[in-house]
Amino acid sequence: MNEDFVSALTDLLNLMDGYLGSAQWFPFALLGTGIFFTLYLKFPQIRFFNHAIRIVRGKYDKEDAKGDATHFQALATAISGTVGTGNIGGVALAIYLGGPAALFWMWMTAFFGMTTKFVEVTLSHKYRMVDEEGHIVGGPMYVMERRLNMKWLAVFFAVATVVSSLGSGNLPQSNNIANGMASTFGVPEWITGAVLAALLFMVIVGGVTRIVKVAEKVVPFMAVVYFFGALAVIAVNLPQIGPSFLVILQDAFTGSAATGGFLGASFAYAFNRGVNRGLFSNEAGQGSAPIAHAAAKADEPVSEGMVSILEPFIDTIIICTLTGLVILSSGVWTEKFENRFQRFDMHYLEGSYTEKREQDRAELFAYLNFGESDVKPFDGKLTVVDGRVTEGGFAVLHNRSIAEDVRYSSDGEPYTGSITIVDGKLDDRVRVDGKSLVHSVRLTSEAFGRGLLGDYGRYIVSITLVLFAFTTAVAWSYYGDRAMTYLFGVSSVLPYRIFYVLGFFLAAIADTSLVWLVSAVTLALMAIPNLISIVMLYREMSETISEYWEKFDRENPEGY
Repeated sequence: MNEDFVSALTDLLNLMDGYLGSAQWFPFALLGTGIFFTLYLKFPQIRFFNHAIRIVRGKYDKEDAKGDATHFQALATAISGTVGTGNIGGVALAIYLGGPAALFWMWMTAFFGMTTKFVEVTLSHKYRMVDEEGHIVGGPMYVMERRLNMKWLAVFFAVATVVSSLGSGNLPQSNNIANGMASTFGVPEWITGAVLAALLFMVIVGGVTRIVKVAEKVVPFMAVVYFFGALAVIAVNLPQIGPSFLVILQDAFTGSAATGGFLGASFAYAFNRGVNRGLFSNEAGQGSAPIAHAAAKADEPVSEGMVSILEPFIDTIIICTLTGLVILSSGVWTEKFENRFQRFDMHYLEGSYTEKREQDRAELFAYLNFGESDVKPFDGKLTVVDGRVTEGGFAVLHNRSIAEDVRYSSDGEPYTGSITIVDGKLDDRVRVDGKSLVHSVRLTSEAFGRGLLGDYGRYIVSITLVLFAFTTAVAWSYYGDRAMTYLFGVSSVLPYRIFYVLGFFLAAIADTSLVWLVSAVTLALMAIPNLISIVMLYREMSETISEYWEKFDRENPEGY
């Protein structure tokens, strides 16, 4: 991809993200909605938790209930859409950006998100429909149109869902699988992309029936494998588990201080990144899971809403916490590793800096956290001889850390010549390698290598990543299918699936940071209209719950 185009696209996405997912108001809107419904509905995520488990187990199933999937299949499909790179790479990215404090805010997003998801799934199930092929269809767009008479908002949400199916459910999954397979097994990214794109097409062409069958078989297996792999690391680093929990709680309202190669993160940055990554992980409030749950065989919308309460708990409270503890207890989040430097994660600064000096740490902390700082970008030419810059007076930041052992090469050989730096950015097409912090899947993979299994622990990350991310891509193709059906009818589904599979292949060879930026923008585009619609129906939600319990008591006089 042309580097000038990538740079322009990155600037545009950063601008959009600044007004959306990374804006100061977005985490408050997301958390605020969950807090409001939690208080208004009197903590349903706690009161209805056990009842939700009984529903999933089929205790109250009815043979004649309308739908295309069982409660468990709908739950597995929705979980397969949420348990993906957000649990492996997303947690690592949150800690890399915001430090341990980010994990606390992921927990808060999950706890209050359990109620948000309960509300959005209940309302979407209540207003579901049947398409021209006889399949059940539902989601926030049907609530917006059929209940709120806001067709324009429904269309906006459906378009955002199609875009987000690529930005959240497709691109990050493929990109992280390809990077994980390349770093662990040395498989070229394009081969991974091609093979999995072909498998993806074979699954999604079978429609919802095949999708839910794949999900109900793969999701439990991959969760168990990942769980025991994480325990193998935690067992070795058990003495650090207590301190890890302590630093998460201590930093929650203060931000995370500099330690090792990590230069620190402010409270605002940790809060924002934790909530943002929490949303990417469990999708509570995004409006995606209601599309899967709409297909469940249930006559009572509230019962399916209760099933969805389990999703953020499984996804974030359990799986993301395991990932976070593995990363924090192993200490890899503060260590620098050999890295290939990506352009827009690399900044040249005037002057020399080291994290060993308190003043340098303070200056760089302010610079990275958008505070007042005397740090200035470097401009000029540097001389390179046999891959090394010969002069000093500058520093290289890569992945929010001071880069070490920086080397330049071209066509596989050490580079000799000059390189041009313009406003802190490398302007020449040379490859740059060195040591810096790592993030996303790479960071989790490094952490899993510090357990009982040694380097074999990395294989667990790669294998479960393939399963996690692949099933996420499968689930999101279904979400995109339903949105396309709403917008253009059933005939639009096949062209969409072809385009979706093509995007899955291309993302395998794309830049990791650019892919994460796309996902950050697209998830906010879905969440905003969805949050607006469910808040508008807060009274109806309370009435629907009351009606459910009245009917339940009549049909089940023996009680639970």
